[in-house]
Amino acid sequence: MTHKAGFVNIIGNPNVGKSTLINVLVGEKLSIITSKMQTTRHRILGIANSNDFQIVYSDTPGIIRPHYKLQQFMLNFVNSALRDADIILYLTDTVETWDKNKPYLNKLNDINIPIILLINKIDLVNTKVIKQLIIDWQVRLPNAKILPVSALKNTNIDTLFTEIINLLPECPPYFPKDQLTDKPEKFFVAEFIREQILLNYKKEIPYSVEIEVEEFKEEKDIIRIRSVIHVIRNSQKGIIIGHKGNMLKKVGTEARKTTESFFNKKVYLELFVKVNKEWRDNEKKLKGFGYHKI
Repeated sequence: MTHKAGFVNIIGNPNVGKSTLINVLVGEKLSIITSKMQTTRHRILGIANSNDFQIVYSDTPGIIRPHYKLQQFMLNFVNSALRDADIILYLTDTVETWDKNKPYLNKLNDINIPIILLINKIDLVNTKVIKQLIIDWQVRLPNAKILPVSALKNTNIDTLFTEIINLLPECPPYFPKDQLTDKPEKFFVAEFIREQILLNYKKEIPYSVEIEVEEFKEEKDIIRIRSVIHVIRNSQKGIIIGHKGNMLKKVGTEARKTTESFFNKKVYLELFVKVNKEWRDNEKKLKGFGYHKI
């Protein structure tokens, strides 16, 4: 029996549903999901295995024009996903128009890699709209297979999976068969905390925050975690903590619940807030937080 394996990389503009899609395809919550732009900052691998295949899915940040080094590093993750893909899933939705990101469409038209263009969120529109979107995209990306889907409702996900299996090259597995992702445990704890900040704070706060897990100690019956929330201004520290610490307590409680569900184990989570000015534009600090040039 032959074995298939390959990298299936998901790219697209912000808020089209990339993180929802990878969570559905892998069957686990690997990427946090909120309605805010730039929710995904890193490239996250999710690995699906069977006896005769291994699919290495890759979630990436939304395609944006960078305004500081953090965003440039995020865009680096997108560019790397274009270079090492065996299959590209280019995700759009029923709202955005084809001209939102012309440079990346030009790149996709110039590469010799199988592309599946997914029109997501079809549960929000009627059949007539979907048919017109397919026609429009066929003109703009003629080398792509076009498939309308709803990641949220699981519509056409089985069809997508079949297409992926058909396109995968024959290859031995890249990772051990019991491995789910390339990220360490600390990464997911940090993401669960950042998810709560995205959900509970407005304006610039979520985009000024980075999470550092200083301690992750797993004992027999409990995981003890100490984490620091980095902000860029003193005023933001006060906002994160809230009156008598009520907001920080809320974030900690909800993040702890998600972490306990993910690890299926009781968690003790300590949160601290620290001012770390200009971390978003400091290359050394960014590398320390797991961002890097590619």
